Amino acid sequence: MDEFLQHLKDSFRNLLPIVAVVALFQLAVMREVPDGLAEIVFGMGLVVVGLALFLQGLELSVFPVARNLSDEFARRGSLSLLIFFGFCLGFAAVIAEPALIAVAEQAQSASEGRIDALTLRLLVALSVGAVVAIGVLRILLGHTVHLYMIAGCLLVGGVTFFAPAEIVGLAYDSGGVTTNVITAPLIVSFGVGLAASLRGRNALMHGFGLLGMVVLMPMLMVQLYGIYVYSFVDEMAVAVSVGPEPAAPAQNWQVLGMAGEIARMFLDVLPIVAVIVGFQYLVLRRHLAHVRRVVTGFVMVVLGLYAFMLGLELGLFPLGERMAVQLAGLDTMVFIYLFAFLTGLAATMAEPALIAVGEQAEEAARGRLRASHVRLAAALGIACGITLGAQRIVSGGDFHLYFIGIFAVLICFTLLAPKYIVALSYDVGGAGSTAINVPLLTALGMGLASQIEGRSTLIDGFGLIAFATMLPVATVMLYAIIAERFARPEKGESS
Repeated sequence: MDEFLQHLKDSFRNLLPIVAVVALFQLAVMREVPDGLAEIVFGMGLVVVGLALFLQGLELSVFPVARNLSDEFARRGSLSLLIFFGFCLGFAAVIAEPALIAVAEQAQSASEGRIDALTLRLLVALSVGAVVAIGVLRILLGHTVHLYMIAGCLLVGGVTFFAPAEIVGLAYDSGGVTTNVITAPLIVSFGVGLAASLRGRNALMHGFGLLGMVVLMPMLMVQLYGIYVYSFVDEMAVAVSVGPEPAAPAQNWQVLGMAGEIARMFLDVLPIVAVIVGFQYLVLRRHLAHVRRVVTGFVMVVLGLYAFMLGLELGLFPLGERMAVQLAGLDTMVFIYLFAFLTGLAATMAEPALIAVGEQAEEAARGRLRASHVRLAAALGIACGITLGAQRIVSGGDFHLYFIGIFAVLICFTLLAPKYIVALSYDVGGAGSTAINVPLLTALGMGLASQIEGRSTLIDGFGLIAFATMLPVATVMLYAIIAERFARPEKGESS
């Protein structure tokens, strides 16, 4: 109960800064109280409770069993088992990712069925599974992440030139939403634990970096999917086969009832449970320890996921869309940029994952980095990224050119930054895409694109998450470069 209350406090703390920013704009700029306030507040409360239940359930069931499996495979020295387990773990974690489910449904609706939500989720999950397997091999071989990330940036940027405009923003957002509630802590613990269990491996340089690789691979695969869909699939055939637009999750809940929606959430989480239990009994051939605790945790995961998704539909999605409509209706666009910046800053500074990552960075860097500075650099990067993404929607800029420039900067910084910070920087970018600001950014982007003349919700509405994921990578590496340069004269003086 104490752990659950702590998760509840953390979830509330993560949501509170965003609420404060929205309240400030509503009272000081709009000077009005939003309609349906009670429903929005109720939805936000469901998000807080659902996220706390979800995380507590993961810590009771999925995380300890997954860590035990990776340790056991490492002790056995089985390369094939480790790689296969990494693939299955990545696939199962992402297929049940709440933010990916929400974004996939938004994409299917915006594309009028041309992009299939289930196909998109499967494709992203397969790509994440593949890249986790590659990351496991990288750790086993003792490679640093530098060349992997540079090659990934070049490959994703190259495909972007050929991908249709309708898929590019969605593809980049698909990379950002994979590193969220389930994936980020699960994959980080798996990678760091594996590196720590191997002789000659450094947890900071070798254990980190999996999240950065996980972000890039879906960007590549979804763009290839878009090339296929928009080049070879007949639009009329899709329109006929899709039929009426599916009901939103909140509407489904009203029709099917709570039991039907919980059953749907059970099916979403089932893959990761099947992977862990299957490896435990079929590969290791051992009984699961603390069965009652694991089952209780699994039930909490399902109930928490249900409450989280329902809360998004009732609270954060309408709030983001309403703010976009109100801001787009003002005479000046300055308030859009100010809201985007403050939202990114507020949502990131209290992110528990970034707090933990910053502390690990300070310890590993032996005084050359400070945890508070890493968090501030990441928060500024996310805030600037969201602002830049909002500016792109307002101006109608070419998404391709923005990210070609961002990739060029990332490649340069990857070559210039101290080696100890590179893998951590890419993971910081993934960890910064929180469970709360991801749905808010999706709704904000879609709302802005729908309100500004000449913009398409499918082409321009997606992309904010991608900006928020990639910009902090650059700002954290830039901070390390600056810190290293200032530290050198002090070393020279002391010598």
